[in-house]
Amino acid sequence: MDPLITFVLVGSLVVGASWLAPRLRVPAPLLQLLLGLLVGFIPAVRDIHLPSDAVLVLFLPALLFWEALMTPLREVRRDLRVILLLSTLLVVATTFGTAGIGVAFGWGWLPALVLGAALAPTDATAVGALARALPHRNVVQLRAESLVNDGTALVVYTIVIGLAASGAHYSGWDVTGLVVLAYGGGAAIGLLAGLLGTVVLRRLQDPLLHNAALVLVPFAAFLAAEQIHASGVIAVVIAGLYLSRTGPRSGTPQSRQQRDGFWTLATTTLNGALFVLIGIEAQSAMRAVSLQSIPMLLGLCVLIWIAILLIRFAFQMVTTWTIRLVDRSAAQRSKRMTHRARVVSTVAGFRGAISLAVALAVPAAMPGRAEIIFVATGVVVLTILAQGMLLPVVIRWARLEPDSMVSAEFTHAHRAALRSAIRATPSLAEGIDAPDHVRERVVNEYRERLERIDSSPQPGRRTRRDLDHDYAALSLALVDHTRDVVIRLRNDGAISDATLHRLQTRLDRDALHLTPASAERHD
Repeated sequence: MDPLITFVLVGSLVVGASWLAPRLRVPAPLLQLLLGLLVGFIPAVRDIHLPSDAVLVLFLPALLFWEALMTPLREVRRDLRVILLLSTLLVVATTFGTAGIGVAFGWGWLPALVLGAALAPTDATAVGALARALPHRNVVQLRAESLVNDGTALVVYTIVIGLAASGAHYSGWDVTGLVVLAYGGGAAIGLLAGLLGTVVLRRLQDPLLHNAALVLVPFAAFLAAEQIHASGVIAVVIAGLYLSRTGPRSGTPQSRQQRDGFWTLATTTLNGALFVLIGIEAQSAMRAVSLQSIPMLLGLCVLIWIAILLIRFAFQMVTTWTIRLVDRSAAQRSKRMTHRARVVSTVAGFRGAISLAVALAVPAAMPGRAEIIFVATGVVVLTILAQGMLLPVVIRWARLEPDSMVSAEFTHAHRAALRSAIRATPSLAEGIDAPDHVRERVVNEYRERLERIDSSPQPGRRTRRDLDHDYAALSLALVDHTRDVVIRLRNDGAISDATLHRLQTRLDRDALHLTPASAERHD
């Protein structure tokens, strides 16, 4: 199919599914996947294929970098032991468990292990899109696990492909070397990329240049790691985590606003396109195998999907009991989760783009490639469809403790910052020779904000928060009225489009400044 037609088709499905999903009360990724499956029945669409290189080189660095950039490092350190176990040993256990089912169905060990390596890692983009209803700590743990376990799966895949392609023999030391190179080399490259990126970004004050340089960081880290045969995935993740710590002190308010808008749009679009393309690819995989083998392969998809869930739950239970047996400290007891929370974690272990990318990267000459792609695609579809619809039910059943940590910390930090600003105002005003009336005006504004945080609603009494809402609502109405006047002047020929653009930019900035205040009432 013509590339432009493909772009318009996929883009339309992404936008259409995103618009329709809230109205149908289903997650947008589920609907994007379903639409991809449906359009796959159109003969002309069957020529669309998802190159594995596009996922590994274009999609993954961008998606994983933004996920890492938005992942709180403090919470990762809190549950680091569990995250490392889930992202390493669980990947190996899932690989061999899945391969064992394939062998029981008559597959050879090598293609079965390739399939296991493809389906072992959870997918960070799928978790981020489908598990947002979970409490903050659970989401962070799932996202961190998904960011790291891709590297483990790719190491296993590399070893198995080497065995299949050349009959190479890997000793225990060879495997250890590959793992150390993948993780150690990837982490070193990621730290270097984060350090250099920080140095460069702090010297770029222009918002466009700042964000252009930021876009280059994940791709440069991925490329450098791949050049030394280390894990590009680990390099991107470490670079993102590093910049998440140094980013707040680099750039300008304009560059940070531009960054958030650009990356949110880019990653949402890329993520949606991946789900649509996975749905289309399912059609291609189904046509690549013989009709006689389809019932057996469908049964294998279901069995492997169930096995992945059982292995994940059993592994969490075993590691929990082991940790509790070894570590009985008070700090460890404070980190414990309920068994119901582990059921939620099991259901939230989605498979996605990385699994399909690994399956598609299998060499064309390898026996069983079509079957590997078919089963991998089937399991990905099952995890997204079945688990995506099951997860809200399981979350309600689990009765997880409401997670108010983020909102409580937000209030505490906001209050502390405002009080400190009020105390610092006299010395700062003296340093810039600000008049006394200006200083008093600024202090009064900060005191009003502080009072708004501390105010609690009482029956029949309008609080500062209510008054602030009314002020913002009236101001936004005036901004809209002013915009209508300016547009009418442009339409009448009194001003040019350039003048309209400058005025509208200023009005939009005023509206964005007022919108959070009007929305505070609903937070």
